[in-house]
Amino acid sequence: MDLGNKIKKLRIEQNRSLSDIAAVCGFSKSLLSKIENGKTVPPISTLIKIADALGTKVSILLDDHQQSGTIYTTKETSESRLVKTDKGYSFFTFAVERSEKLMQPFLFVSRKEESDNRNIYSHNGEEFIYILEGEMRYKVGNVEYTLKPGDSLYFDSIEKHKLTSITNEVKYIAVFTQSKLNEG
Repeated sequence: MDLGNKIKKLRIEQNRSLSDIAAVCGFSKSLLSKIENGKTVPPISTLIKIADALGTKVSILLDDHQQSGTIYTTKETSESRLVKTDKGYSFFTFAVERSEKLMQPFLFVSRKEESDNRNIYSHNGEEFIYILEGEMRYKVGNVEYTLKPGDSLYFDSIEKHKLTSITNEVKYIAVFTQSKLNEG
């Protein structure tokens, strides 16, 4: 995945500075520079903010091989292409090839020993989570939920949210919506 170069290319094509994009996203110029230079893989909430600032979708940041129509993904593909973040979880983006999709579906794997339970996320859009394996606590706003396989949550992702693994590993599907792209 050449995420950093893709972000940098889009930013430069738009004649925008690191400071400009970082300010719009609400984080430091240093963090954006680390992402662009491939020194860190940001959490999905950060990618959503960058995509919004660049007027694009997360899927476009994650893949150059665009196609339309039906996208088929095997279990082996999703599990072998997990991207490890520096926030204690890995993710796979479903149907990344389809840039104009309305949903942004992901497979997440969170491992208890690698998680940083201090991470609190907030980003534009809505979020749906469905637990496949394991158990976790998921706090949305001031309410904490204990989620087991088959349980789900749907919430406005602008609300502060965080997860804490209960079991050693938790696998779940998350579907995000992004705010409307720059209309012009």
